Amino acid sequence: MLDITKLVCGGDFYGDGLRYSHGTKGERNGVSKGRGPVVVWNCTKTCNLKCKHCYSSSDSKKYPDELSTEEAKYMIRSLSQFHVPVLLISGGEPLLREDLLELVSYCKQYQIRTTISTNGTLIHKDMAKALKAHEVGYVGISIDGIGAKHDLFRGVEGSFEKSLEGIRNCIAVEQKVGLRFTIGKDTVDQLEDVFYLIKQENIPRVCFYHLVYSGRGSELMNGDLTHEQMRDTIDYIVEQAKRFGSKTEILTVDNHADGVYLYLKMKKENPEKAKKIFELLQTNGGNRSGIAIGNIDYRGFVHPDQFTSNHVMGNIREKDFSQIWTDMNNPIVAGLKDRKSLLKGRCKSCQWKDVCNGNFRARAEAVTGDFWESDPACYLTEQEIGGQL
Repeated sequence: MLDITKLVCGGDFYGDGLRYSHGTKGERNGVSKGRGPVVVWNCTKTCNLKCKHCYSSSDSKKYPDELSTEEAKYMIRSLSQFHVPVLLISGGEPLLREDLLELVSYCKQYQIRTTISTNGTLIHKDMAKALKAHEVGYVGISIDGIGAKHDLFRGVEGSFEKSLEGIRNCIAVEQKVGLRFTIGKDTVDQLEDVFYLIKQENIPRVCFYHLVYSGRGSELMNGDLTHEQMRDTIDYIVEQAKRFGSKTEILTVDNHADGVYLYLKMKKENPEKAKKIFELLQTNGGNRSGIAIGNIDYRGFVHPDQFTSNHVMGNIREKDFSQIWTDMNNPIVAGLKDRKSLLKGRCKSCQWKDVCNGNFRARAEAVTGDFWESDPACYLTEQEIGGQL
């Protein structure tokens, strides 16, 4: 996750303490010394929408073997013992779990901050008040275009209005909320309108997600932006960040080439600011799936991140999370902890491994069949990846 606003405009924002804390880069089992990873929990696979890019291939049906309330509470206790700072509750659609608020309260009891990733269609006024009352740290609501464009991408007519109402209801009760937007050929033409929406609705935070080829998202890999389109898109997002300033936090997610690209761009415009950007990128350490970010799916299986469900590290029904996360007998676990020597292709020869760390393995594997090959979504030129500091 790259905080464009912080890098370009400065300031302190929600989550900075985890992304840029001292000792972040060198940690092998968490976000920093003494803390475990941020864990994404796909609490259910059931969803009321059918999004084109869904990495979990969710649908509107009940899936068997979902963790029970008591099993989820055991999981939370296990995460607390490993000092996990944040549980990001996703799905499917997490608000379809009837025990969601009970589990949020349980997390608070064990000093784990919760955030919720949702399509927002179920956040009516009373639900927004309940989320606020249960002290949910942040709610991310997906909007991938305006009106029918969003509905087409999300697979259900009328979902845009419901999602937007969910954002409005959160803002009305001062529940921390932000907009999530997936960048792809199907949605990139909506960027200008989405920024207009952000301004009109006074939405305080927006995360722009690069497409990851996982689940139904694998079917869209040929619908990803070209490298030139990616560069143009990041240029546009950076310019909007300058225009909005610190009023709205703007982030990009799931492509660590963004950080290098921004640094090289700023190096030409403002060398002093570029130096500060590079220091923050080094502190962050790039992609840290299997280190500072992990995933538990609805059945309790542990994965390096939510996009690598084909790689199983263990199951919390059988072992504590800490045992699974530190088991170096698993080659994927061990490899991700110190991956630089395993990287292949452009990633192996790249000069920016300390600030990118090989980018996304799920995309590399989806395209090449090799988990350690180079990420095809890296849009840096050959000259840029061989550039000197």
